[in-house]
Parts: sequence; C-alpha cells; structure tokens
Amino acid sequence: MTNGREIKAAAIQMSSTPHKQENLDAAERLIRSAVSSGADLVALPELWSCHGLEEVYQENAEPIPGPTTEFLGALARELSVYLLGGSILERDPSSTNTHNTSTFFGPDGRMSAVYRKIHLFDVKAPDREYLESRTIAAGREIVTAKAGAATIGLSVCYDVRFPELYRLLALRGAGILAVPSAFTLQTGKDHWELLLRARAVENQAYVVAPAQWGKKANGRWTYGRSIVVDPWGTVLAQCPDRDGYALAILDLDHLDRLREEFPALANRRPEAYDWEESTR
Repeated sequence: MTNGREIKAAAIQMSSTPHKQENLDAAERLIRSAVSSGADLVALPELWSCHGLEEVYQENAEPIPGPTTEFLGALARELSVYLLGGSILERDPSSTNTHNTSTFFGPDGRMSAVYRKIHLFDVKAPDREYLESRTIAAGREIVTAKAGAATIGLSVCYDVRFPELYRLLALRGAGILAVPSAFTLQTGKDHWELLLRARAVENQAYVVAPAQWGKKANGRWTYGRSIVVDPWGTVLAQCPDRDGYALAILDLDHLDRLREEFPALANRRPEAYDWEESTR
C-alpha cells in the first residue's frame, strides 16, 4: 500500500470478447500495467473473462474456485496486490442456473470474499429487452472484504440502482464501494456517473467502478468510463474510451475526518424507518 492509510486504486476498463484466453491475456496486461503505476488495489469489470454472446457465456461458466480464480489468485500473489475479480459466470453444480459472481483476493493470493450479484438486469432498455434472470440466479448475501485498514463493499453493475444495498454495506464498515459493471451505452450516458456519485455521497464512501466499454459481439454497445469517486462525490479519475484504467489515491484518513465532521451516517434515525409500518 502507498502507506497504511492510503490505497492507490485502479479501475480497469476492457472491451472483452467471447474468447476467454484473449480476455485473460488482456486482463493480465492491464493488471500488470496498473501495478507498475503504483496500484495497491486493482479492480476488473463485470464479465471480463467472457462477454458478448449468451451461448458462449454458458459454455465458459465455471465453478468457484476454478481455473479463472486460480489465475487471479496467482497474479495477486505474484504482484502482492489486492485484486477484485470483477465478475465471472459461476456454474452451480447443483442446478442449471449460473451466478454472476465477484471475487476478491489478498496479496497472499487467497480468495477472501465471494459475492453473487443480487439484483438481476430484467428491463426494457431503449435498445432492447434484457432478461438476466433467464439464465442467472440471484444471490442473497451481502459481502464485504478487507484490504489492509479498509473495508470494501462488493456489488455488481445493476446493483448500483438499489441504494439499500450500499447503505447496509456502509453500516457494515465499508469505506470503499466496488461496482464492476457493463452498463449499456443508452443508460450509461445519462445514469452511470450520476448513480455512482450518489452512492458515494449518501454513504460517505469511495467508489471504484471498473467497466466494459465498446461494441460487443452481439452488437450491443457498453458505456465504459471506468471511474473512481471520493466520498464528497468528486470524480478523482475517469478512463477515456479505450482499454486502460482510472487510477487514484483513496485516503482513509480523509474518509474518517469527513464522517466525523459531517456525520450523516451517525445522524440516521432508524427508529423512524419502519418499512412494514409505512406500507400498511
């Protein structure tokens, strides 16, 4: 780490293809480049190992732990960094469904957290209808991971539209919110930065959001603009429209001071938030 109270984070941007080995090679190149630029924490985007064709998704789904998580763990150990494995499709041996699953690795290469995407993308977007639940099973567990002095809250893409999840992550100590994504171009141009800055401000947390960009094999365009946001909602770094990464320092002392001086989380009134009572 930069020091015990600072983390240099890299939010990687990729335009993944349906070809897994091609994507693994691209991810390794970008991870190594980010670490050479001083990154202590590197984050990959959603479905980075295979993207663009549904039939290929299912062919490339794998168990966790499995070959791809072994690849990530080995890189984290070799480079001595914290590594957020974006998300991959996880095959569930007990059912025909898969999970959209994010993993987290420490500098020792150990996989210390596994998060399965809770909110599935079932929407009629401007360009087409999406029905993620047709092939993906929703997760049910809220997950955090430790990166030195920091606690990281795990999420994936469409989760960002559900502020309840991020409030619970913040209440569990998360000062960094990870949002690996593959936003559509149509929603991303209007909502990507807006939603991420809102999650940062309302939870007084850093947001690290690596993303897919560019045209995919199925003709769909993804928005990109991987981003790092500070707890005040200020954009610290953003990636242009190409492979690369957004790189910024996350100052944990600054985070602590902000939460102490502007104690929005401490000023909550949970006794007034009786959802069952309000819906009667």
